[in-house]
Amino acid sequence: MPSGIQRDQQYSGQYHMIYIVQKPTDIPGDDSTSMVAKEIARQGGSYSFLDLDRIDPFSSRISGALIWICGLRQDEHQFEVCHALSVTNRVINTPLAIFTCASKVLTSSLLVQQGIPTPQTFFTSSRETAADHINRLGKVVVKPVYGYDGNGIFLIDSPERLGSPPYYLQEYVPNDRDFRVFVIDGEAVGAITRISDSLTHNIHQGGTGRPVEIDSRMSELAGSAARAVGVDYGGVDLLPCGDDYCVLEVNGTPNWHCMGVNIPRMLASYLLGQDELLRG
Repeated sequence: MPSGIQRDQQYSGQYHMIYIVQKPTDIPGDDSTSMVAKEIARQGGSYSFLDLDRIDPFSSRISGALIWICGLRQDEHQFEVCHALSVTNRVINTPLAIFTCASKVLTSSLLVQQGIPTPQTFFTSSRETAADHINRLGKVVVKPVYGYDGNGIFLIDSPERLGSPPYYLQEYVPNDRDFRVFVIDGEAVGAITRISDSLTHNIHQGGTGRPVEIDSRMSELAGSAARAVGVDYGGVDLLPCGDDYCVLEVNGTPNWHCMGVNIPRMLASYLLGQDELLRG
């Protein structure tokens, strides 16, 4: 057992303990949770894994602690347990921020409200209204309201290709790449470009990533987008749009594949710093 770890059964709320909710999609060789947990221990912190399926938030003795959510299953129970735990604990990212990022509609609304450039977006349950947008624009990108890893995203040019409502549609911006910018505490700390021959350049959809330098505009937009959705840290996806960038979405439980900087070390340091503030 690595130093710093406590068994997840020990929910006694030990002082100065960081509690960790493991990412459900972690696999051997691609284990985001363990990367950060090991850094927490290396930097002198202690942590304990939480099994959300076993915790009753009304009888939990965890209070006044820092809880890091590396990832959640998209189900009602896990979200509600984290939400309940956030009443008496500091949760990073907050359940509200994670939900905001999970909802493309809410994210787009906040980006538009804050004046952050994003592709023109439409949301409707009317097939007729959706068809009008397609006929006017010629092509649109249709996305699931709640989705991850680039699943369920299609380019369509005909109303006949619409599925079941509701319809989240975005203007099609021709491109051969996008950028994932990792933001911690409002500051862009690392970035990759993701390249593929397909519509989505997500690594899980076959895209390839490589580190890139963060220019001033990327940093500005990524920081603004992260603040708009309320995340302590996040992955902000940018698309080249003419001479500028536009923000596609913000991921509240991001991976950091192909980053050229040590994100686990930076994230562990941020969590320990937030724990110190909580205890101070």
